[in-house]
Amino acid sequence: MASDLLSIAASGARAARGALDVTAQNIANASSDGYVRRSLRIEEVSASGGAGRIGDISLSGARIAEIRRNADSFLQSEVRRTSGDLQRANTELSGLRNMESALEQSGVFTAIVEFEAVLQQLAGDPIDPSRRAAVVAEADTLANKFNITASGFDSVGAGLRFEAESQVSDANIVGGELARVNLRLTRAGTGSSDRAALLDQRDQLLERLAGFTSISTTFASDGTVAVSLGSNPARSFVQGGASSTLTSATAADGTMSFAVDGQAMTPGSGALAGASLALTELASVRGRLDTIAAGLADAVNNAQAAGVALDGTQGQPIFAGNTAGTLRVVMTDGKGLATAPAGAVAGSRDDANLNALRQSLASLDPAQQLSGVLFDVSSKVAGRNVTQSALETIASSARVSLEQQSGVDLDAEAANLIRFQQAFQASGRAMQAASDIFDTLLGIGR
Repeated sequence: MASDLLSIAASGARAARGALDVTAQNIANASSDGYVRRSLRIEEVSASGGAGRIGDISLSGARIAEIRRNADSFLQSEVRRTSGDLQRANTELSGLRNMESALEQSGVFTAIVEFEAVLQQLAGDPIDPSRRAAVVAEADTLANKFNITASGFDSVGAGLRFEAESQVSDANIVGGELARVNLRLTRAGTGSSDRAALLDQRDQLLERLAGFTSISTTFASDGTVAVSLGSNPARSFVQGGASSTLTSATAADGTMSFAVDGQAMTPGSGALAGASLALTELASVRGRLDTIAAGLADAVNNAQAAGVALDGTQGQPIFAGNTAGTLRVVMTDGKGLATAPAGAVAGSRDDANLNALRQSLASLDPAQQLSGVLFDVSSKVAGRNVTQSALETIASSARVSLEQQSGVDLDAEAANLIRFQQAFQASGRAMQAASDIFDTLLGIGR
C-alpha cells in the first residue's frame, strides 16, 4: 500500500472528532443570539514519492481544511440597515408620544377655555368682587398650566438627551471592541474555530453599532472591518486596530449634534437619528407654545394698560414672563382688573375695556392655536405609528431570512451527529483492523 492503513484511519478519526465538536457547538448555541452555524470542509490528504514510487500520488487520509461560518454578508447588511431604521422610528415615536402626553395631561387647553369663560362671567357684573377674584384665580391656574406643560417638555428633552448621550458612550465602547477584534482577527488562524468566534463577535458588534447610527463597512480578506459612521459624508470611526471618538453637543434650543473626532456627523438612522429628529420637533413645538403664552400675556396686559381699575387708576399687568415656562401672575387683587375704559370714574360699571380684552383674545384665539399644536403632534404620532409598524415588519422579515440562512437546524445537526459518530466508529474499526493485520503479520514472521 502507498500509505499505511493505520495512519489513514487515524486521520479519519481526527476529522470525525472535529466534525463532532463543531456539531456539538452548533447544538449548544442553537438559541444564542448572534451565533452563526458552523460547518467543516474536510479534504483528502495526498502523498507522493517513496522507494520505487517517484511521482506516484496516492490518498493518505483526510483532514479538516476549514471551519466555515454559514453567513451571508448581504442578509447581515440588511439586518443592520433595517434594525437601524427601526431604532430611529422607535426613538422618534417615543419622543413624540411623550410630547403629546405633556400637552394633553397638563390641562393647558382647558385652562385657556376656563379663563375666557370667567371673563365672560365678569362682563355680567364687572364690579362683583367674587367674579373679579375668580378671574385672577383662573389667570394663576392658566399660568401654572403653561408652566407644567413647559416642565413636561423639559423632561421629554432631558430624557431624549440622556439616552442619546448614553448611546454615544456605548458606541465608543463598541468601536473600541471592534478595533480589538480586528487585531485578534489578524492573528487568528485561517479557518480556525477561534476565527469563527471572532467573526461572530465582529458581526454582533456591527449590528449593535448600527442600532445607534447608520454605518458603512469595508471588509478585508482577513476578516477585519473598517467602519464609517453617518452620511453626507460618512466619518471614519474604526480603522484596523484604532477607533475614533464619537461626541455629542447640545444647542441652546435643546437640539443635539454629533461629531467624530471633531468632524460633524449626521446619524442618518439608528437611535441617535431618532433622538435628533424628536428633539428638533420638540424645539419647534416648544417655540409655538412659548409664542401662544407670550401672545396671550401681551393681549391681556395691553388691554389692562388701556383701561382703569376699580379705584379709577390705570390698569396694571396681570401676567409677567414671555415664555410658557416663565409665565406667572403678578396681580394679587381682583380690584386691579381694568374693566372700564380710560377716564372712567372709580367703581364704574362700564365694561368697554373688558369687552375690548375679550375681543382681543377672540382675535388671538389661543385655544385654537393650542389645539392646532396638539393636532399637529397627534398627527405626527399617528403617522410615525404607521411607519414604525411597517419598519418593524421589514426588520423582522430581514432577521427571519438571516436566521433561516445562518441559524441552527436541530434536526439537521442531529443527523450530522449520527453521521459523524458513525464515521468516527468506522475509523476506529479500521484502526483495529490495521492492528489485527499487523499482529497477524508479526505472528507469521515468528
